Amino acid sequence: MCNTTTFATAALLASVQIAGAAGSSDHSHASGIGQAGEPSNVDRIVQVNMDEMAFEPSEIGVESGATVKFIVTNTGRFVHEFNIGTDASHDAHASEMSDMMASGMMTMREVREEKMREAGMMHDDPNSLLLEPGETGEVIWTFPEETDLVLACNVPGHRAAGMNGEIEVGGQQSASVQ
Repeated sequence: MCNTTTFATAALLASVQIAGAAGSSDHSHASGIGQAGEPSNVDRIVQVNMDEMAFEPSEIGVESGATVKFIVTNTGRFVHEFNIGTDASHDAHASEMSDMMASGMMTMREVREEKMREAGMMHDDPNSLLLEPGETGEVIWTFPEETDLVLACNVPGHRAAGMNGEIEVGGQQSASVQ
Protein backbone atom coordinates (compact mmCIF):
# COMPACT_ATOMS: atom_id res chain seq x y z
CA MET A 1 0.00 0.00 0.00
CA CYS A 2 1.39 3.43 -0.97
CA ASN A 3 0.97 6.17 1.60
CA THR A 4 0.45 9.78 0.53
CA THR A 5 3.70 11.09 2.06
CA THR A 6 5.83 8.48 0.28
CA PHE A 7 4.11 9.19 -3.03
CA ALA A 8 4.50 12.98 -2.63
CA THR A 9 8.18 12.59 -1.73
CA ALA A 10 8.81 10.36 -4.75
CA ALA A 11 7.00 12.83 -7.04
CA LEU A 12 9.03 15.74 -5.66
CA LEU A 13 12.33 13.87 -6.14
CA ALA A 14 11.37 12.96 -9.70
CA SER A 15 10.52 16.57 -10.54
CA VAL A 16 13.82 17.79 -9.05
CA GLN A 17 15.75 15.22 -11.11
CA ILE A 18 13.91 16.20 -14.29
CA ALA A 19 14.47 19.91 -13.64
CA GLY A 20 18.14 19.26 -12.89
CA ALA A 21 18.58 17.35 -16.12
CA ALA A 22 16.85 20.08 -18.10
CA GLY A 23 19.06 22.74 -16.56
CA SER A 24 22.29 20.81 -16.82
CA SER A 25 25.31 22.79 -17.96
CA ASP A 26 26.85 19.76 -19.68
CA HIS A 27 26.71 20.65 -23.37
CA SER A 28 28.80 17.64 -24.38
CA HIS A 29 25.65 15.60 -24.81
CA ALA A 30 23.92 17.96 -27.21
CA SER A 31 22.17 15.94 -29.86
CA GLY A 32 24.46 14.65 -32.59
CA ILE A 33 27.85 16.00 -31.52
CA GLY A 34 29.40 12.71 -30.37
CA GLN A 35 30.79 11.60 -27.03
CA ALA A 36 33.91 11.48 -24.90
CA GLY A 37 36.41 9.08 -26.45
CA GLU A 38 38.61 6.44 -24.86
CA PRO A 39 42.37 7.08 -24.97
CA SER A 40 42.96 3.50 -26.13
CA ASN A 41 40.74 4.10 -29.19
CA VAL A 42 42.43 7.24 -30.57
CA ASP A 43 42.58 7.08 -34.38
CA ARG A 44 44.48 10.33 -34.86
CA ILE A 45 45.91 13.36 -33.11
CA VAL A 46 45.21 16.95 -34.13
CA GLN A 47 47.25 19.86 -32.77
CA VAL A 48 45.21 23.06 -32.28
CA ASN A 49 46.56 26.49 -31.32
CA MET A 50 44.31 29.20 -29.91
CA ASP A 51 45.41 32.80 -30.35
CA GLU A 52 43.64 36.18 -30.49
CA MET A 53 40.94 35.51 -31.94
CA ALA A 54 41.47 32.35 -33.96
CA PHE A 55 41.91 28.60 -33.98
CA GLU A 56 44.68 27.11 -36.08
CA PRO A 57 43.61 25.06 -37.92
CA SER A 58 40.17 26.63 -38.28
CA GLU A 59 38.81 23.80 -40.44
CA ILE A 60 39.10 20.15 -39.44
CA GLY A 61 37.75 17.13 -41.29
CA VAL A 62 37.24 13.82 -39.48
CA GLU A 63 35.76 10.48 -40.46
CA SER A 64 32.43 9.39 -38.99
CA GLY A 65 33.00 7.32 -35.85
CA ALA A 66 36.64 8.41 -35.52
CA THR A 67 38.14 9.07 -32.10
CA VAL A 68 40.39 12.11 -32.20
CA LYS A 69 42.77 13.43 -29.56
CA PHE A 70 43.00 17.21 -29.76
CA ILE A 71 46.12 18.66 -28.17
CA VAL A 72 45.16 22.28 -27.61
CA THR A 73 47.57 25.09 -26.70
CA ASN A 74 46.58 28.61 -25.79
CA THR A 75 49.30 30.70 -27.44
CA GLY A 76 47.34 33.91 -26.89
CA ARG A 77 47.37 36.56 -24.17
CA PHE A 78 43.84 35.84 -22.90
CA VAL A 79 41.86 32.91 -21.49
CA HIS A 80 40.37 30.92 -24.38
CA GLU A 81 37.96 28.02 -24.69
CA PHE A 82 38.11 25.06 -27.07
CA ASN A 83 34.54 23.75 -27.35
CA ILE A 84 33.06 21.24 -29.82
CA GLY A 85 29.33 21.73 -30.41
CA THR A 86 26.59 23.19 -32.53
CA ASP A 87 25.54 26.80 -32.95
CA ALA A 88 22.65 26.10 -30.55
CA SER A 89 24.84 24.53 -27.85
CA HIS A 90 27.32 27.40 -28.12
CA ASP A 91 24.49 29.94 -27.84
CA ALA A 92 23.27 28.22 -24.65
CA HIS A 93 26.78 27.94 -23.19
CA ALA A 94 27.65 31.60 -23.89
CA SER A 95 25.34 32.87 -21.13
CA GLU A 96 27.00 30.51 -18.62
CA MET A 97 30.41 31.82 -19.63
CA SER A 98 29.16 35.40 -19.18
CA ASP A 99 27.88 34.48 -15.72
CA MET A 100 31.28 32.93 -14.87
CA MET A 101 33.04 36.12 -15.96
CA ALA A 102 30.59 38.42 -14.13
CA SER A 103 30.89 36.44 -10.88
CA GLY A 104 34.71 36.42 -10.92
CA MET A 105 35.17 32.71 -11.69
CA MET A 106 37.40 33.82 -14.52
CA THR A 107 38.93 36.98 -15.88
CA MET A 108 40.28 37.67 -19.34
CA ARG A 109 43.67 36.29 -18.21
CA GLU A 110 42.90 33.85 -15.38
CA VAL A 111 40.68 30.86 -14.59
CA ARG A 112 39.75 30.81 -10.89
CA GLU A 113 38.97 27.16 -10.25
CA GLU A 114 38.49 27.67 -6.49
CA LYS A 115 35.65 30.13 -7.16
CA MET A 116 34.18 27.68 -9.68
CA ARG A 117 34.26 24.86 -7.11
CA GLU A 118 32.64 27.10 -4.48
CA ALA A 119 29.82 27.92 -6.91
CA GLY A 120 29.50 24.28 -8.09
CA MET A 121 30.07 25.44 -11.65
CA MET A 122 33.17 23.65 -12.86
CA HIS A 123 34.08 23.96 -16.51
CA ASP A 124 34.78 20.25 -17.01
CA ASP A 125 32.68 19.00 -19.92
CA PRO A 126 34.52 16.37 -21.98
CA ASN A 127 34.03 18.33 -25.24
CA SER A 128 35.63 21.49 -23.88
CA LEU A 129 38.77 23.08 -22.41
CA LEU A 130 39.19 26.45 -20.73
CA LEU A 131 42.87 27.42 -20.86
CA GLU A 132 44.88 30.30 -19.49
CA PRO A 133 47.64 31.83 -21.66
CA GLY A 134 50.46 29.32 -22.17
CA GLU A 135 48.47 26.27 -21.02
CA THR A 136 48.01 23.06 -23.01
CA GLY A 137 45.25 20.48 -22.56
CA GLU A 138 43.62 17.67 -24.46
CA VAL A 139 40.17 16.55 -25.50
CA ILE A 140 39.53 13.01 -26.72
CA TRP A 141 36.33 12.89 -28.73
CA THR A 142 34.46 10.22 -30.71
CA PHE A 143 32.53 11.79 -33.55
CA PRO A 144 29.03 10.80 -34.71
CA GLU A 145 27.74 10.10 -38.18
CA GLU A 146 28.18 12.68 -40.93
CA THR A 147 27.45 16.19 -39.65
CA ASP A 148 28.94 19.65 -39.41
CA LEU A 149 30.05 20.88 -36.00
CA VAL A 150 31.34 24.19 -34.77
CA LEU A 151 34.52 24.74 -32.81
CA ALA A 152 34.12 27.90 -30.72
CA CYS A 153 35.54 29.98 -27.90
CA ASN A 154 32.62 31.09 -25.71
CA VAL A 155 34.63 33.45 -23.51
CA PRO A 156 32.50 36.62 -23.67
CA GLY A 157 33.12 38.48 -26.93
CA HIS A 158 35.50 35.93 -28.48
CA ARG A 159 33.06 33.98 -30.67
CA ALA A 160 31.45 37.24 -31.82
CA ALA A 161 34.95 38.46 -32.78
CA GLY A 162 35.33 35.42 -35.06
CA MET A 163 36.95 32.84 -32.77
CA ASN A 164 35.27 29.80 -34.25
CA GLY A 165 35.99 27.08 -36.73
CA GLU A 166 34.42 24.15 -38.54
CA ILE A 167 34.58 20.42 -37.94
CA GLU A 168 33.25 18.45 -40.89
CA VAL A 169 32.40 14.90 -39.86
CA GLY A 170 32.29 12.31 -42.62
CA GLY A 171 34.45 14.26 -45.02
CA GLN A 172 38.12 14.03 -45.90
CA GLN A 173 40.59 14.08 -43.05
CA SER A 174 42.34 17.41 -42.83
CA ALA A 175 44.27 19.56 -40.35
CA SER A 176 47.48 18.91 -38.48
CA VAL A 177 47.74 15.13 -38.19
CA GLN A 178 50.33 13.14 -36.25
